[in-house]
Amino acid sequence: MIQLTSTSAAELDFFTPHNENQLLHYYEPEPGIFIAESPLVIGRALDAGYVPAALLCDSTSPDPGDADIIARCADIPVFTGNTEEIVNLTGFRLIRGALCAMKRRRVPEPEEVCAGASRIAVLENVVNPTNIGAIFRSAAALGMDAVMLTSGCSDPLYRRSSRVSMGTVFQVPYSFVTGGIPQLRELGFSTAAMALSDKSISIDSPLLKNAEKLAVVLGTEGEGLTPGTISACDYTVKIPMYHGVDSLNVAAASAVAFWELRRR
Repeated sequence: MIQLTSTSAAELDFFTPHNENQLLHYYEPEPGIFIAESPLVIGRALDAGYVPAALLCDSTSPDPGDADIIARCADIPVFTGNTEEIVNLTGFRLIRGALCAMKRRRVPEPEEVCAGASRIAVLENVVNPTNIGAIFRSAAALGMDAVMLTSGCSDPLYRRSSRVSMGTVFQVPYSFVTGGIPQLRELGFSTAAMALSDKSISIDSPLLKNAEKLAVVLGTEGEGLTPGTISACDYTVKIPMYHGVDSLNVAAASAVAFWELRRR
């Protein structure tokens, strides 16, 4: 255990106020660093095989899970400090009592992620890390085999995304789609665009439930899917609404869609 007040170790640089993009490119051209927050999230990252580089614990309000995480990180520097010291170092207040700097690894290709998958989520330009985390949590809980993202999406390993997901970003395989809907079709998926349209089919349509391989496509906050994406998909699907409500937040919509369209 290394007190923050008595060290200038190089590993502390992981926790200084770098933005997420700087950490992503920390070892460029090799994969960079991400920060996992809370013992639960750190534990799930370790379970998934991610390698820790340094651990930072809040001695003022320790989490019950800190001891287990410290034991699992015995071969790396473990820093400890009070809440004020940690805020001064990181620039923010911890939600839970520990941060772990972890080494990224290569993101698998879409073909690897989708091999054997029957239900996947596809996210187009979802930029809010909180929504990304919530969608991954729903995907894990409600039977999605993988998540595909466009380059305009927030990174699933950003600290807030992984925290909101409760670490499920480390449990659900993900990759990036670069070829749009045609690429998904080449991978064997029928595509269902979640969009507000009078041409939509019902979310409980047998066409969707009986599809052998189905990609559920969701769009960015506010604007939703682009017209080009909607027209390229095999189906357009709308969640029925009541009391004059016209839409749901993308994270809430994902949970409804994943539950209804899961593989029976």
